[in-house]
Amino acid sequence: MLDNGLVQINLSIPDGHVLGINSNGIPDLLDDHNGREDRGYWDVVWNEPGGPSIFERTVGANFTVLTQNEDQIELSFSKIWDISLRGKSVPLNIDKRYILRRGISGYYSYAVFERLEGWPEVEIDQIRIVYKLRSDKFRYMALSDERQRIMPTMEDREHGQPLAYPEAVLLTDPSDPKLRGEVDDKYQYSLENEDNKVHGWISADPPVGFWIITPSNEFRTGGPIKQDLTSHAGPIALSMFVSTHYAGKDLGMSFEEGEPWKKVFGPIFVYLNSLSSPPNNPQRLWANAKEQILSEVDSWPYNFTQSEDFLSSDQRGTVAGQLLVLDRYINEKLMWAQSAYVGLAAPGEVGSWQRESKGYQFWTQADEKGYFIIKNVLPGEYNLYGWVPGFIGDYKNDTMITIKPGGEVQMDVLVYEPPRHGPTLWEIGIPDRTAGEFYVPDPYPTLMNRLYNNQPAQKFRQYGLWERYADLYRYQDLIYTIDVSDYRKDWFFAHVTRRINNGTYGAATWQIVFELESVNNDGNYTLQLALASANEADLEVRFNDASAMPSHFSTGLIGRENAIARHGIHGLYWLASVDVASNVLQQGSNTIYLTQSKSRTPFQGVMYDYLRLEGPPAS
Repeated sequence: MLDNGLVQINLSIPDGHVLGINSNGIPDLLDDHNGREDRGYWDVVWNEPGGPSIFERTVGANFTVLTQNEDQIELSFSKIWDISLRGKSVPLNIDKRYILRRGISGYYSYAVFERLEGWPEVEIDQIRIVYKLRSDKFRYMALSDERQRIMPTMEDREHGQPLAYPEAVLLTDPSDPKLRGEVDDKYQYSLENEDNKVHGWISADPPVGFWIITPSNEFRTGGPIKQDLTSHAGPIALSMFVSTHYAGKDLGMSFEEGEPWKKVFGPIFVYLNSLSSPPNNPQRLWANAKEQILSEVDSWPYNFTQSEDFLSSDQRGTVAGQLLVLDRYINEKLMWAQSAYVGLAAPGEVGSWQRESKGYQFWTQADEKGYFIIKNVLPGEYNLYGWVPGFIGDYKNDTMITIKPGGEVQMDVLVYEPPRHGPTLWEIGIPDRTAGEFYVPDPYPTLMNRLYNNQPAQKFRQYGLWERYADLYRYQDLIYTIDVSDYRKDWFFAHVTRRINNGTYGAATWQIVFELESVNNDGNYTLQLALASANEADLEVRFNDASAMPSHFSTGLIGRENAIARHGIHGLYWLASVDVASNVLQQGSNTIYLTQSKSRTPFQGVMYDYLRLEGPPAS
């Protein structure tokens, strides 16, 4: 037991599982009906190449008190892998750490994961921390100012009606009658990494909050807009470090035979707060938790950890610069890359950061003039990446950036030239890497989560919206007419399969109809096709001939992101610059046919980010 007068933590030795947490009048915050290993734990999902997935709770074999003084205590629960464990345990050395500090109402948790040379190949799809709280106390969940609610229990879900996939359940006889007829699905409570700083649960009696605070995204995979799980019915609170959610296997870690690796995940802060005086308004606990995240961010990187692998601020470096945009078809002059996302990640190809999972990433947003500064970067070699809202494509600087302890790298003025071949003839959508600007239908009245009924910006999180396409386009697929249609009302947010009466699904072909006063035969046209997500899809593009074989362009089979089923408005970003020969176009009316040809399930499809037809380059 660790005790600082505010918080008591019970840990199993040498496993390193959290058995109980006592704080602020509740003798145990965790669900003691669960087994000792199933209350608070780290876990890994892994497989040998070609083998089945294995779920493994990380179990320590060695217990060490690293620091113990009047100000803090830090404990280590470690396990060393050897060849006798092949096929039985993930080939990693794992050192889990817990820190309790004087006067702090909560504790810190982090872990060092390591592979040594000569170890076998392995694929790792998930690393996380799980806390399962007392269901008789914690019923109110908070993810953001707008996304808060009374939640169903796990028993409510077990008694409910399963829907199209296991995570989604229609609540038929919940313990709280107000929840009857609602859909509950843990993916409805996902957040993007950049917004996932604090989330948790509130007990009404006594008024206590349990919060997962993540002060930095440097150890998370997939960049700032990677989406992941947070809290969900159980009550369960998660800290996700590695996952394939909204990305698929593209974002899993794959290690070759003999490949060494080491990474620190965390620290994250488990924060516990309470109300000592009325009124017992849960918003007071939420407001206090938001204040605490500011304190944790200001303290990052922490200077009290004992691991030599977690570096303090004076052992890190800084990169600064200014990013401008050059698109002569918009402006002959350089433009400021306003609010650009700029980040450092492992060296790779353009856009490789969104599939990079082994290293650290450091991101910021530029100001209104494109100036940026990236602080507290770990020593190493990086490429600088970015993208600019309002422009398609990805930026990458070809310079190899070397960060040294205490070093400051001042970049020259950087210029991003987004993909462009000619003048804009027409465009659909907004290039922002999401499908959020398109038409999101109302949910089925019998399949709603009422949390999102009055949140238009979160409407896409409702269950079953993929089925609404066939309702709205019962007799023919979507037809969009340039200069007549409005993408906010007339472009469905997801290009899904069409439900057929016998329970099977068929491909849907969308049409874009547009006029050309004349066809310029001096060069080719270009269709800029930006996708916000793809799931087991093959998007075929044809010009003025719906039956052309082969199609004029095909993405091929792409994506395993499942954002359609999991209520995400985007997954990974895909961009294709489609070369359009002038002889496939004609003076007057033209039609582009977009066919998503894979139709085995209702969840195969794409989400569009933005489409633009460009004329031939100006002379």
